[in-house]
Amino acid sequence: MKTVLFVGAGRHQRRAILQAREQGIRVVAVDRNADAIGLQAADVGEAVDFTDIDAVTEVAERHGVDGALTVSADRAVPIVAAVTERLGLPTIGTAVAHRMRNKIVMRRAFAEEGVPQPPFAAVRSLVEGRRALETVGFPCVLKPADSGGQRGIFRIESEDDLDRHLHASLVESAEQECILEGFVEGTEMNGIVIARGGKAEVVTLSDRLRPPGIGFGVGWIHVYPASTYGYQLELCEKVATRAVEVLGLRDGIAFPQIIAHPDGSVAVVEVAARIPGGQMADLVRHATGVDLVDVALRFALGEPVPDDVARPQFQQPLAIRFLTAEPGPLPTGRVTRIGSLEPVLSAEGVVQADIYLQVGETIRPVRLDGDRRGYVIAVADTNVAALDRAEAAARLLTVEVAR
Repeated sequence: MKTVLFVGAGRHQRRAILQAREQGIRVVAVDRNADAIGLQAADVGEAVDFTDIDAVTEVAERHGVDGALTVSADRAVPIVAAVTERLGLPTIGTAVAHRMRNKIVMRRAFAEEGVPQPPFAAVRSLVEGRRALETVGFPCVLKPADSGGQRGIFRIESEDDLDRHLHASLVESAEQECILEGFVEGTEMNGIVIARGGKAEVVTLSDRLRPPGIGFGVGWIHVYPASTYGYQLELCEKVATRAVEVLGLRDGIAFPQIIAHPDGSVAVVEVAARIPGGQMADLVRHATGVDLVDVALRFALGEPVPDDVARPQFQQPLAIRFLTAEPGPLPTGRVTRIGSLEPVLSAEGVVQADIYLQVGETIRPVRLDGDRRGYVIAVADTNVAALDRAEAAARLLTVEVAR
């Protein structure tokens, strides 16, 4: 029996852990949170800070794992790479993990190879930030160089905005470094790319819709297929695969985010080396038949990933509506009652839905990815109809709050 190590064992990892066990794989999981729900789902769960490479390596050696991976946890990507590299297991390598984790290193690699992207500058201090504004211009986006989940991300419209938000952004960076990049208007898309033997191929491109206001970076609606079409869609696919290849990923799953500008141009926002969160694995499975968890497990164990596993088997239009506060379907305030999910699950076109709420919790305005408190996935003959179905189903959930 093969043994695989999951680095991180939260909600997103739990489902992948259970799937691995269903496939006959023994699972060892580590997470610094002893109550992480994935630890209980694994064959062996250990409360270990997964940022401690030595500690995670010791666990891997003690259990004789055949491979390691993470799902959704961006911070765990370099840890998995370091541990697998040390133990001589299938790996993307620490150099590739660093390029696909650190946004400044990533953008410099793109600049060297001519991959289209917004103007950018590295920032470690207010002086550097003000100087960078002269290059990047307004509006722009401030974000930590090495963080995810929309933590520490701000839209910058003036020097005062930079003064106000730089410290909060730097705090979210382990390396105490931020990046300023030009804000690109247009349709933002999530891409899923699978690289095999150094050749990258697009599996899906889907629209990533965002709310107005301070939570502008949070994807709260996903729609497949993408609304971009024709030559620009082809350009998006070429740029997505080129970006992955430039970063050096030879065998693995990549998550490029791309913006299609109204003038027909395309810009890469960033690329991650993992299965993304936000139900993207579910989107790919329902939309194309590709099982990203199965693909990731094969890569982790050094097993073949044939065409019938890595390439789409069909194309099913769908939409994901996340359950968020207003202007989403949820009210803000302390939760006093949660109605049944059954009316949502029974609604027309709904293929999957869940909610992450408990009585006593507080629903806040959308700011971070963690403010998404559930989701609805609906399918239809077109992506527009699928979104209508997802929106209608989301309104069937009753949540009462004390404001």
